[in-house]
Amino acid sequence: MAARVPGFAPPESTPRPVSGRLARGMTSTDSLVLAPTADPRTFLAPDGTRLTPPEGWICLPPGDATFTRRVKAAGPSWAVIEKKGRKAFSKGLWAPRANVERVKAMIEAERSTEAYAKKKVADGERRERTQAAYVVDFRSEVLAFLRFSPQWKELGEALARLVAAHATPVGSGTVARTKRIPVEERASAAVIAWMRHQTTAYDDMKIERVKGRRREVRRELAQVSRAVLDLHRRDAPHLVAQCPLCKAVVGIVARERGDVPPS
Repeated sequence: MAARVPGFAPPESTPRPVSGRLARGMTSTDSLVLAPTADPRTFLAPDGTRLTPPEGWICLPPGDATFTRRVKAAGPSWAVIEKKGRKAFSKGLWAPRANVERVKAMIEAERSTEAYAKKKVADGERRERTQAAYVVDFRSEVLAFLRFSPQWKELGEALARLVAAHATPVGSGTVARTKRIPVEERASAAVIAWMRHQTTAYDDMKIERVKGRRREVRRELAQVSRAVLDLHRRDAPHLVAQCPLCKAVVGIVARERGDVPPS
């Protein structure tokens, strides 16, 4: 059953409020972080209380950080956050309609100016330069992690390019985009992740729904991948056709060149 915020009249369809410390203590100026429920207009407070937005509030969809930040600063708001594992996803920001519309008008006026257009172009160019430099640096870090012998130098360079191309795009959500760990650790993790999907049967595995089992499988496959990498850190030859890494890299490069039809 949903609770209303004191001082606001809920819609007629809103259930009677439930009692609770949060519901009794809230005021019309509260800004809260809530979790979604199956009902798109009912949210869960940290203490378990179910709340519905006050009358006159609307939802601002996620996606425009400036818009969201300014609406939060303009007055009370409810941020609806869905947690999936260690990740959190915004489901929108509820706030008084007047605040949302006032901020929207201000932002639209700012963004219609020539100065804003020039700044946006300059910002985009700067981001492109920064991204291009990061791709180069990340590729170098991958090569440093691989440490392939001269016999496998060409393979290592191709692998570093493929890993960097996969892991560095903005918004990819890969380990290469995190700043929580040093770049050399990002590079090694990105290689192992790439190999997990390209050189093992991980994507087709049916893993038991047991807590920690998927992490255990990933650790096991990582050990196998590291052993494969070690084969290329010494000059001892091996059959390319029997090496999962060689087959994967050669196959992808061949498809890029159009030498073989895509699988």
